[in-house]
Amino acid sequence: MGRRGAAIGSAVFLVLAPGVFAGYLPWLITGWHARSLSGGLAPVGALLRIVGAALIIVGAAVVVSAFVRFVTEGVGTPAPVAPPQRLVVGGLYRYVRNPMYVALIWCLVGQWLVLLQPALIWYTLVFAAAVVTFVKLYEEPHLTSEFGDEYATYRRHVPGWWPRPRPWRPS
Repeated sequence: MGRRGAAIGSAVFLVLAPGVFAGYLPWLITGWHARSLSGGLAPVGALLRIVGAALIIVGAAVVVSAFVRFVTEGVGTPAPVAPPQRLVVGGLYRYVRNPMYVALIWCLVGQWLVLLQPALIWYTLVFAAAVVTFVKLYEEPHLTSEFGDEYATYRRHVPGWWPRPRPWRPS
């Protein structure tokens, strides 16, 4: 697969995976209806919405950046059916192994803060548990088998879920 095919595949997968899990399903749960906080809590609600909007914007930018990185560096897609040809360790992947999943969780938390819908926090917890399980049971073993020592070295130096303070520089 060349970069053009990777770009097309990544664009389709962006709609099908993050689009569904961070867009369509939250919409099904909430209908995008926001709850309001009244009385003395109204200023708190406004602040929560601002923080939530920031999380959504930053999270979406990180997801798009990670998808672009898969095309340009990995010459593939994040989709298991069209994986990258090379291990992706640049950009935000120098700080955390799973920036896409972390960013999607930020988007979901941001939606919860904007909409103040309790069902979204439950959905976010279920989503996070499913993602961690998928990474542990599928992605990490697959990457170990596909990229061997290169992935083992990367995994030793870059945390999976909490970004390191300085970027890892492979030797």
